Amino acid sequence: MKKIKVIEVSSDTNIGGAGKCLLTLLENFDYNTFDVKVVLPKNSLLKPHIDKMNIPVIEVDGIADKSLDFAAVKKLRMIFKRERPDIVHTHASMSARIAAKQAGAKVVYTRHSVFEPSKKISRGIGKVINGMINNHYADSIIAVAEAAKDNLTDTGVKESKIKVILNGVDGLTPVSTDEKRIIKERFNLPDGYKAVSIVARLEDIKGHDYFIEAADRLLQKGIKARFYIAGTGSYENHLKEKVKNMNRQEQIIFTGFISDVDKLMSITDVQANASFGTEATSLALLEGMSLGIPAVVSDFGGNPGVIKNGQNGYIVPKQNSKALADNLEVLLTDQKLYDYMSQGAKKIFQKTFTAQAMTKQTEQVYLDLMK
Repeated sequence: MKKIKVIEVSSDTNIGGAGKCLLTLLENFDYNTFDVKVVLPKNSLLKPHIDKMNIPVIEVDGIADKSLDFAAVKKLRMIFKRERPDIVHTHASMSARIAAKQAGAKVVYTRHSVFEPSKKISRGIGKVINGMINNHYADSIIAVAEAAKDNLTDTGVKESKIKVILNGVDGLTPVSTDEKRIIKERFNLPDGYKAVSIVARLEDIKGHDYFIEAADRLLQKGIKARFYIAGTGSYENHLKEKVKNMNRQEQIIFTGFISDVDKLMSITDVQANASFGTEATSLALLEGMSLGIPAVVSDFGGNPGVIKNGQNGYIVPKQNSKALADNLEVLLTDQKLYDYMSQGAKKIFQKTFTAQAMTKQTEQVYLDLMK
């Protein structure tokens, strides 16, 4: 059988959630059915990882970290006409969508983000125009959360074009007791103390302020825990100053960027996610669930699609540090309930959020387009 030729396009120079999803797809595709190449901007951090998989990479100027560039459209059109793919799957790039259409390929577009759409494109003529553009330049659209689908339909995209495929990850491997002891020393977690982690870019809309306030509430109650903030971002100085003013530097710990976040996850008892401005399907939550780590999350974006209230964690109102603290306290102090939630996290992960599940559903989108 002739293989289906697919070109995956990412405009990312760094490795964020969308990039990680692309790498997961590339690691799990059925290469007996699909012949896959990747288009990236020059010097993308994704390239070394893809090179290791022996998947051809085509580097292009003008697409780095932006959706639309008309000069890039011309370059991409030339590439697509030369390569003659059956399907071009873009991870946000409008330039690639336009070029693929002009080259005669089927176009798949994945919406990786969730955020409140502006009034400009969600009302009146703006909604009509936005819908026409997106409906024309995509044959099928993948939304990584129900909330992402809602964002699309709210801006004029046809519901019939959208398929919700939740993010998936390769599960993490539990570490040995000896390794766990070494990792606890690395992160200064004393014996007998629980670990609560939040893994997200340090930006205002990720809600770290509320996490810090919740941690302070619990520490005032004498909860024996350490609270870890993993990541970097433009809000870092503000958050560190806040912790310093509370005199909580020993209990609320900034890890900075860590490439081996799985090590922190291996000693984490409970995860938190306090986003209130953008959140699709958090990969950190999924990786934690694979180890049986329950979570307390805000009710924003894709979080309710990951955490089932009372089964693998709790959902609380966004921007509410008291509710966040109260529910964290339950998981940190009720061992029987914690064990139930931990088992629930593993079961839900295996049923819904594996890398294989995400890849198979994505492959089916391709196959359906080729019928």
